[in-house]
Amino acid sequence: MLMWIQHFFFLYLFPPASLLFIILPNSIVGAPVGICYGRVASNLPPPSTVVNLLKSNGINDVRIFDADPETLLSFSGTGISLMVGVPNESLPSLANGNADTSAQWLQSNIFAYIPATQVKYIAVGNEVFLKDPFFTPYVVPALLNLYHALEILNLGNSIKLSSPQAASVLSSSYPPSSGMFDPYLESVIVPLLQFLYDSRSPFMVNAYPYISYVNNLKHVELDYALFKSRNPMQDGALEYRNLLDASVDALVYAMERERFSGIKVVVTETGWPTAGGEAASVENALAYNKEVVRRVVNDVGTPKRPREGMEAYLFSVYDENGKNGEDYEKHFGIFGLDGNKVYDLSFS
Repeated sequence: MLMWIQHFFFLYLFPPASLLFIILPNSIVGAPVGICYGRVASNLPPPSTVVNLLKSNGINDVRIFDADPETLLSFSGTGISLMVGVPNESLPSLANGNADTSAQWLQSNIFAYIPATQVKYIAVGNEVFLKDPFFTPYVVPALLNLYHALEILNLGNSIKLSSPQAASVLSSSYPPSSGMFDPYLESVIVPLLQFLYDSRSPFMVNAYPYISYVNNLKHVELDYALFKSRNPMQDGALEYRNLLDASVDALVYAMERERFSGIKVVVTETGWPTAGGEAASVENALAYNKEVVRRVVNDVGTPKRPREGMEAYLFSVYDENGKNGEDYEKHFGIFGLDGNKVYDLSFS
Protein backbone atom coordinates (compact mmCIF):
# COMPACT_ATOMS: atom_id res chain seq x y z
CA MET A 1 0.00 0.00 0.00
CA LEU A 2 2.79 2.45 0.89
CA MET A 3 4.51 1.99 -2.48
CA TRP A 4 1.13 2.70 -4.06
CA ILE A 5 0.96 6.02 -2.21
CA GLN A 6 4.49 6.95 -3.29
CA HIS A 7 3.60 6.36 -6.95
CA PHE A 8 0.42 8.38 -6.82
CA PHE A 9 1.87 11.20 -4.73
CA PHE A 10 4.20 12.18 -7.53
CA LEU A 11 1.29 12.05 -9.99
CA TYR A 12 -0.76 14.25 -7.64
CA LEU A 13 -3.53 11.68 -7.53
CA PHE A 14 -5.36 10.68 -4.38
CA PRO A 15 -7.22 7.63 -3.13
CA PRO A 16 -10.84 7.40 -4.29
CA ALA A 17 -13.50 8.42 -1.81
CA SER A 18 -14.93 4.93 -1.93
CA LEU A 19 -11.99 3.34 -0.09
CA LEU A 20 -13.03 1.59 3.12
CA PHE A 21 -11.30 2.96 6.20
CA ILE A 22 -11.08 0.80 9.28
CA ILE A 23 -11.11 2.60 12.62
CA LEU A 24 -7.94 1.97 14.54
CA PRO A 25 -8.32 0.82 18.14
CA ASN A 26 -7.49 3.07 21.05
CA SER A 27 -4.18 1.75 22.30
CA ILE A 28 -2.84 4.22 24.83
CA VAL A 29 -2.49 2.95 28.36
CA GLY A 30 -0.91 5.58 30.56
CA ALA A 31 -0.02 8.27 28.01
CA PRO A 32 3.41 9.76 28.76
CA VAL A 33 4.14 13.42 29.39
CA GLY A 34 7.35 14.49 27.75
CA ILE A 35 9.37 17.64 27.31
CA CYS A 36 10.95 19.40 24.35
CA TYR A 37 14.68 20.03 24.54
CA GLY A 38 15.08 23.12 22.37
CA ARG A 39 18.61 24.41 21.85
CA VAL A 40 18.17 27.70 19.99
CA ALA A 41 20.28 29.55 22.55
CA SER A 42 23.85 30.60 23.20
CA ASN A 43 23.98 30.00 26.95
CA LEU A 44 22.80 26.43 27.57
CA PRO A 45 24.57 23.87 29.74
CA PRO A 46 25.98 20.74 28.02
CA PRO A 47 23.59 17.91 27.07
CA SER A 48 24.99 15.64 29.79
CA THR A 49 23.83 18.15 32.41
CA VAL A 50 20.40 18.27 30.82
CA VAL A 51 20.09 14.47 30.89
CA ASN A 52 20.83 14.40 34.63
CA LEU A 53 18.30 17.19 35.18
CA LEU A 54 15.58 15.33 33.31
CA LYS A 55 16.25 12.02 35.04
CA SER A 56 16.18 13.66 38.48
CA ASN A 57 12.73 15.02 37.65
CA GLY A 58 11.35 11.70 36.42
CA ILE A 59 11.08 12.80 32.80
CA ASN A 60 11.34 9.77 30.52
CA ASP A 61 10.15 11.11 27.17
CA VAL A 62 12.06 13.86 25.38
CA ARG A 63 11.80 15.55 22.00
CA ILE A 64 15.02 16.77 20.39
CA PHE A 65 14.85 18.74 17.18
CA ASP A 66 17.83 17.35 15.30
CA ALA A 67 20.19 14.38 15.34
CA ASP A 68 23.07 16.14 17.09
CA PRO A 69 25.73 13.50 17.90
CA GLU A 70 26.71 14.95 21.30
CA THR A 71 23.09 15.14 22.38
CA LEU A 72 22.29 11.61 21.23
CA LEU A 73 25.38 10.20 22.93
CA SER A 74 24.40 11.93 26.17
CA PHE A 75 21.00 10.21 26.14
CA SER A 76 22.41 6.83 25.12
CA GLY A 77 21.87 4.15 27.77
CA THR A 78 19.76 6.38 30.03
CA GLY A 79 16.45 4.66 29.33
CA ILE A 80 14.91 7.95 28.20
CA SER A 81 12.75 7.57 25.09
CA LEU A 82 13.40 10.08 22.34
CA MET A 83 11.53 11.77 19.55
CA VAL A 84 14.35 12.63 17.17
CA GLY A 85 13.84 15.40 14.65
CA VAL A 86 14.93 15.42 11.03
CA PRO A 87 15.69 19.07 10.14
CA ASN A 88 13.68 20.58 7.31
CA GLU A 89 16.81 21.14 5.24
CA SER A 90 17.54 17.40 5.26
CA LEU A 91 14.25 16.52 3.58
CA PRO A 92 15.27 16.98 -0.10
CA SER A 93 18.16 14.53 0.06
CA LEU A 94 16.05 11.95 1.89
CA ALA A 95 13.14 12.39 -0.52
CA ASN A 96 15.32 12.16 -3.62
CA GLY A 97 17.14 9.04 -2.45
CA ASN A 98 15.67 5.62 -1.79
CA ALA A 99 15.13 3.26 1.12
CA ASP A 100 18.76 2.16 1.14
CA THR A 101 20.13 5.70 1.29
CA SER A 102 17.62 6.53 4.03
CA ALA A 103 18.75 3.45 5.97
CA GLN A 104 22.33 4.67 5.67
CA TRP A 105 21.23 8.11 6.90
CA LEU A 106 19.50 6.59 9.92
CA GLN A 107 22.51 4.42 10.74
CA SER A 108 25.01 7.25 10.36
CA ASN A 109 23.04 10.06 11.98
CA ILE A 110 20.99 8.37 14.71
CA PHE A 111 21.72 4.72 15.45
CA ALA A 112 25.49 5.23 15.47
CA TYR A 113 25.00 7.29 18.65
CA ILE A 114 21.99 5.84 20.45
CA PRO A 115 20.32 2.41 20.55
CA ALA A 116 17.26 2.08 18.35
CA THR A 117 15.36 0.85 21.41
CA GLN A 118 15.48 4.38 22.83
CA VAL A 119 13.96 6.00 19.73
CA LYS A 120 10.17 6.11 19.92
CA TYR A 121 9.41 8.57 17.14
CA ILE A 122 11.22 10.21 14.27
CA ALA A 123 9.74 13.64 13.51
CA VAL A 124 10.38 14.34 9.84
CA GLY A 125 10.57 18.11 9.52
CA ASN A 126 8.76 20.61 11.72
CA GLU A 127 5.84 22.85 10.72
CA VAL A 128 6.95 22.60 7.11
CA PHE A 129 3.61 23.27 5.43
CA LEU A 130 3.15 26.73 6.96
CA LYS A 131 6.58 27.94 8.08
CA ASP A 132 8.94 26.36 5.54
CA PRO A 133 6.82 25.71 2.44
CA PHE A 134 9.84 25.32 0.14
CA PHE A 135 10.30 21.86 1.66
CA THR A 136 6.63 20.84 1.42
CA PRO A 137 6.97 18.59 -1.68
CA TYR A 138 9.66 16.56 0.08
CA VAL A 139 7.77 15.64 3.27
CA VAL A 140 5.80 12.58 2.16
CA PRO A 141 8.53 11.15 -0.13
CA ALA A 142 11.00 11.48 2.76
CA LEU A 143 8.54 9.77 5.12
CA LEU A 144 8.07 6.91 2.66
CA ASN A 145 11.79 6.35 2.17
CA LEU A 146 12.44 6.46 5.90
CA TYR A 147 9.54 4.08 6.53
CA HIS A 148 10.93 1.51 4.12
CA ALA A 149 14.39 2.07 5.60
CA LEU A 150 13.07 1.22 9.07
CA GLU A 151 11.55 -1.92 7.60
CA ILE A 152 14.94 -2.86 6.14
CA LEU A 153 16.44 -2.39 9.62
CA ASN A 154 13.60 -4.42 11.24
CA LEU A 155 12.44 -1.33 13.13
CA GLY A 156 9.20 -0.64 11.31
CA ASN A 157 7.01 -1.74 14.22
CA SER A 158 8.97 -0.10 17.04
CA ILE A 159 9.66 3.39 15.65
CA LYS A 160 6.87 5.56 14.27
CA LEU A 161 7.31 8.34 11.73
CA SER A 162 5.34 11.54 11.35
CA SER A 163 5.79 15.22 10.52
CA PRO A 164 4.74 17.75 13.20
CA GLN A 165 2.50 20.51 11.91
CA ALA A 166 1.25 23.75 13.43
CA ALA A 167 -2.34 23.67 14.65
CA SER A 168 -2.98 26.51 12.19
CA VAL A 169 -2.99 24.07 9.25
CA LEU A 170 -6.73 24.21 9.96
CA SER A 171 -8.69 26.95 8.22
CA SER A 172 -11.62 26.37 10.58
CA SER A 173 -11.49 25.18 14.18
CA TYR A 174 -14.44 26.84 15.94
CA PRO A 175 -16.52 25.08 16.93
CA PRO A 176 -14.37 21.93 16.86
CA SER A 177 -16.93 20.04 14.76
CA SER A 178 -16.28 22.56 11.95
CA GLY A 179 -12.61 21.53 11.87
CA MET A 180 -11.26 21.72 8.33
CA PHE A 181 -7.79 21.76 6.82
CA ASP A 182 -6.73 24.81 4.85
CA PRO A 183 -7.92 24.09 1.29
CA TYR A 184 -4.60 25.39 -0.06
CA LEU A 185 -2.84 22.57 1.81
CA GLU A 186 -5.16 19.75 0.77
CA SER A 187 -2.84 18.48 -1.97
CA VAL A 188 -0.16 17.77 0.66
CA ILE A 189 -2.34 17.02 3.68
CA VAL A 190 -4.17 14.12 2.03
CA PRO A 191 -1.00 12.17 1.12
CA LEU A 192 0.32 12.79 4.64
CA LEU A 193 -2.89 11.47 6.17
CA GLN A 194 -2.79 8.45 3.89
CA PHE A 195 0.75 7.67 5.02
CA LEU A 196 -0.16 8.05 8.71
CA TYR A 197 -3.24 5.90 8.30
CA ASP A 198 -1.48 3.10 6.44
CA SER A 199 1.54 3.05 8.77
CA ARG A 200 -0.58 3.43 11.92
CA SER A 201 1.39 6.52 12.86
CA PRO A 202 0.12 9.59 14.75
CA PHE A 203 -0.67 13.04 13.47
CA MET A 204 1.81 15.25 15.31
CA VAL A 205 0.60 18.75 16.12
CA ASN A 206 2.20 21.73 17.85
CA ALA A 207 -0.71 23.25 19.77
CA TYR A 208 -0.38 26.51 21.69
CA PRO A 209 -3.57 27.88 23.26
CA TYR A 210 -1.44 30.84 24.37
CA ILE A 211 -0.83 31.88 20.76
CA SER A 212 -4.52 31.48 19.94
CA TYR A 213 -5.31 33.65 22.94
CA VAL A 214 -2.90 36.51 22.18
CA ASN A 215 -3.95 36.56 18.54
CA ASN A 216 -7.66 36.67 19.42
CA LEU A 217 -7.91 38.67 22.63
CA LYS A 218 -11.44 39.82 21.83
CA HIS A 219 -12.76 36.32 21.23
CA VAL A 220 -10.76 33.91 23.42
CA GLU A 221 -11.11 34.13 27.20
CA LEU A 222 -7.95 33.71 29.24
CA ASP A 223 -9.66 31.25 31.58
CA TYR A 224 -10.68 29.11 28.60
CA ALA A 225 -7.04 28.94 27.47
CA LEU A 226 -5.86 28.15 31.02
CA PHE A 227 -8.30 25.29 31.78
CA LYS A 228 -10.21 27.51 34.21
CA SER A 229 -13.41 28.25 32.30
CA ARG A 230 -16.68 27.82 34.20
CA ASN A 231 -18.75 28.36 31.07
CA PRO A 232 -18.38 25.37 28.75
CA MET A 233 -18.69 25.83 25.03
CA GLN A 234 -21.39 23.59 23.61
CA ASP A 235 -20.72 21.87 20.30
CA GLY A 236 -23.62 19.57 19.55
CA ALA A 237 -23.73 16.97 22.31
CA LEU A 238 -20.16 17.74 23.44
CA GLU A 239 -18.99 20.32 25.99
CA TYR A 240 -15.61 22.04 25.77
CA ARG A 241 -14.08 23.63 28.86
CA ASN A 242 -10.63 24.43 27.48
CA LEU A 243 -8.95 25.45 24.26
CA LEU A 244 -6.46 22.58 24.06
CA ASP A 245 -9.23 19.97 23.92
CA ALA A 246 -11.05 22.04 21.34
CA SER A 247 -7.90 22.39 19.21
CA VAL A 248 -7.15 18.66 19.25
CA ASP A 249 -10.73 17.67 18.49
CA ALA A 250 -10.93 20.20 15.65
CA LEU A 251 -7.98 18.35 14.12
CA VAL A 252 -9.75 15.01 14.60
CA TYR A 253 -12.86 16.37 12.91
CA ALA A 254 -10.73 17.72 10.05
CA MET A 255 -9.14 14.30 9.51
CA GLU A 256 -12.56 12.68 9.52
CA ARG A 257 -13.75 15.24 6.99
CA GLU A 258 -11.00 13.93 4.71
CA ARG A 259 -12.31 10.39 5.44
CA PHE A 260 -9.47 9.35 7.71
CA SER A 261 -10.80 8.09 11.03
CA GLY A 262 -8.85 6.67 13.95
CA ILE A 263 -5.50 8.39 13.45
CA LYS A 264 -3.99 9.05 16.86
CA VAL A 265 -2.97 12.61 17.76
CA VAL A 266 0.26 13.40 19.61
CA VAL A 267 0.75 16.96 20.87
CA THR A 268 4.42 17.42 20.05
CA GLU A 269 4.65 20.92 21.52
CA THR A 270 2.52 22.83 23.98
CA GLY A 271 3.26 25.27 26.76
CA TRP A 272 2.83 28.76 28.17
CA PRO A 273 5.45 31.53 28.36
CA THR A 274 6.57 33.13 31.61
CA ALA A 275 7.29 36.58 30.12
CA GLY A 276 7.32 38.63 26.94
CA GLY A 277 3.64 38.99 26.14
CA GLU A 278 0.05 39.47 27.26
CA ALA A 279 -0.77 37.13 30.19
CA ALA A 280 2.70 35.57 29.97
CA SER A 281 3.67 34.93 33.58
CA VAL A 282 5.08 32.32 35.91
CA GLU A 283 1.66 31.87 37.52
CA ASN A 284 -0.12 31.26 34.23
CA ALA A 285 2.63 28.97 32.91
CA LEU A 286 2.33 26.85 36.05
CA ALA A 287 -1.48 26.77 35.82
CA TYR A 288 -1.40 25.68 32.18
CA ASN A 289 1.38 23.10 32.32
CA LYS A 290 0.20 21.66 35.64
CA GLU A 291 -3.18 20.90 34.10
CA VAL A 292 -1.62 19.42 30.95
CA VAL A 293 0.45 17.07 33.13
CA ARG A 294 -2.57 16.13 35.23
CA ARG A 295 -4.63 15.29 32.19
CA VAL A 296 -1.87 13.30 30.52
CA VAL A 297 -0.88 11.15 33.50
CA ASN A 298 -4.53 10.45 34.33
CA ASP A 299 -5.43 9.50 30.75
CA VAL A 300 -8.00 12.28 30.46
CA GLY A 301 -9.17 12.25 26.88
CA THR A 302 -10.88 14.96 24.87
CA PRO A 303 -14.67 15.24 24.59
CA LYS A 304 -14.60 13.54 21.19
CA ARG A 305 -12.16 10.82 22.30
CA PRO A 306 -12.85 10.46 26.02
CA ARG A 307 -11.32 7.00 26.32
CA GLU A 308 -8.04 7.88 24.60
CA GLY A 309 -5.39 9.58 26.75
CA MET A 310 -3.50 12.49 25.26
CA GLU A 311 0.24 12.13 24.72
CA ALA A 312 1.95 15.53 24.99
CA TYR A 313 5.39 17.15 25.08
CA LEU A 314 5.77 20.35 27.08
CA PHE A 315 7.83 23.15 25.60
CA SER A 316 10.55 23.61 26.78
CA VAL A 317 13.42 22.66 29.09
CA TYR A 318 15.04 26.13 29.01
CA ASP A 319 14.38 29.62 27.73
CA GLU A 320 15.95 30.06 24.29
CA ASN A 321 17.60 33.44 23.76
CA GLY A 322 18.19 32.75 20.07
CA LYS A 323 14.53 32.43 19.14
CA ASN A 324 13.16 34.78 16.50
CA GLY A 325 9.69 36.27 16.40
CA GLU A 326 7.71 37.65 19.31
CA ASP A 327 9.53 38.21 22.59
CA TYR A 328 7.45 35.56 24.38
CA GLU A 329 9.03 32.92 22.09
CA LYS A 330 12.17 33.19 24.22
CA HIS A 331 10.43 32.51 27.53
CA PHE A 332 8.95 29.01 27.57
CA GLY A 333 11.62 27.47 29.82
CA ILE A 334 10.44 25.31 32.72
CA PHE A 335 13.94 25.12 34.22
CA GLY A 336 16.49 27.83 34.85
CA LEU A 337 20.07 27.51 33.64
CA ASP A 338 21.05 26.64 37.23
CA GLY A 339 18.86 23.54 37.08
CA ASN A 340 16.18 24.85 39.42
CA LYS A 341 12.56 24.94 38.29
CA VAL A 342 11.20 28.32 37.28
CA TYR A 343 7.96 27.17 38.90
CA ASP A 344 7.02 24.15 40.97
CA LEU A 345 5.78 21.78 38.29
CA SER A 346 5.55 18.05 38.91
CA PHE A 347 5.79 15.70 35.92
CA SER A 348 3.88 12.86 37.52
